[in-house]
Amino acid sequence: MLAVGLKNEMKWTVEEEHLASSLGSGLVEVLATPVLVGLCEECARLTVEPLLADGQKTVGTVVNLRHLAATPVGMQVTVHAELVGIDNKRLRFRIEAWDEVECVAKAEHERFIIDAERFARRIAEKRRGE
Repeated sequence: MLAVGLKNEMKWTVEEEHLASSLGSGLVEVLATPVLVGLCEECARLTVEPLLADGQKTVGTVVNLRHLAATPVGMQVTVHAELVGIDNKRLRFRIEAWDEVECVAKAEHERFIIDAERFARRIAEKRRGE
């Protein structure tokens, strides 16, 4: 059952493909902000996904992230997500990311619980122009 206070922690090692210089989001050899956003979303998603009803998933709708410090290739990043609010189908998370030296990001993130089949149907209709 979903409850405020659920927590998750995940670790990733920064690889070449995660660098700002590889994504075109900057010309520096450090973890790219868009990748960091994705890591935070993934950690939040996996905090709640195992507890959802069959046929439900979550989608990210809001990310407010402050990228506080640079992380070089080869360093490990640990992301901590905590579910801090539930409002019907809206889930709010507080997230921090740390490399091996310091806090590199703080974020607030919202996800919505969706019916996966209905969502897929609506996307198919959109593709067809309906």
